[in-house]
Amino acid sequence: MLSLKPYLHAAPLLIGACLVLAGCGSTKADTHPGQPVTKRRALLHETLRTFEPMGIMVRGKNPYVAADFQALADKLQTLSTQPWAYFPPGSTYAPSRAKPAVWQQSAQFKQAQDTYIKAVSSLDAEAKTGNLDLIRPAYMHVSESCAACHKAFRGPSVL
Repeated sequence: MLSLKPYLHAAPLLIGACLVLAGCGSTKADTHPGQPVTKRRALLHETLRTFEPMGIMVRGKNPYVAADFQALADKLQTLSTQPWAYFPPGSTYAPSRAKPAVWQQSAQFKQAQDTYIKAVSSLDAEAKTGNLDLIRPAYMHVSESCAACHKAFRGPSVL
């Protein structure tokens, strides 16, 4: 059986890098109708702020508290479907980091969303068991779905 333990150390590095890079880029106000970039960035940052404490528990850096983890998993489940409405065509202006592939490969982008949403749903279900041995691989599956989507659809800030 494959052990995920050696790979758990990579998740905080990926998340930390995302946080650092999220702070880079333009601070220009989003004056576009509906402010889609501002709204999706806020939701994705909230997602990260929800996911990271889960990873800290999964990696044993903080004690695993089932009720706290479940609350975070529930919140992540709620957040998982929200950002996608804020990727309308033409929303690649600064500080967006969305690659043109988001719109050029819309079916693949939708598939990446679905993969992520399903992974989050599985994590939420495993969190309900309270069994950390089941939660760890589900957590890693969410992390991997984020990384795969970022690789395909997220790039440097558009200036």
